[in-house]
Amino acid sequence: MADPPVSVAVIGASDASAEQIADAEAAGRRLAELGAVLVTGGRGGVMEAACRGAKSAGGQTVGILPGLDRSDANPYVDVAIPTGLGEMRNALVARAGQAVVAVGGAWGTPAEIAFARAAGKSVCGVGSWDLGPDGVIAVDSGVEAAERAVAAIWP
Repeated sequence: MADPPVSVAVIGASDASAEQIADAEAAGRRLAELGAVLVTGGRGGVMEAACRGAKSAGGQTVGILPGLDRSDANPYVDVAIPTGLGEMRNALVARAGQAVVAVGGAWGTPAEIAFARAAGKSVCGVGSWDLGPDGVIAVDSGVEAAERAVAAIWP
């Protein structure tokens, strides 16, 4: 039996800048090219851009939604998982990926980073939170973040 594909979570703000959208889309595309399943919070902004990038390269996407309605997922989500947990679903997103890519971020992003790091997962960030030497590995682009995240899973 073949090994299951790796999964990488992409996190960041739903209200993202144009640069963050471009980095998230590039990260999603590169993750798909590398064979990773993309996990996001399933909504807009960075999440939608990463999903759009992954779908453009034939990848698979999972959206872990804060509400109970699958139709709240962005149009690039293949598997929508409604939780009814609100922002508490951030812990599920962070734990669902074997590594995490953080693009920019709002107040939910440092919590997701903390959940991921507490689980021993690598977090690669593009213009994201600086949480000290054990926090986010700062990189220059979405492509680099994706490549470093996958390398952390498949050393």
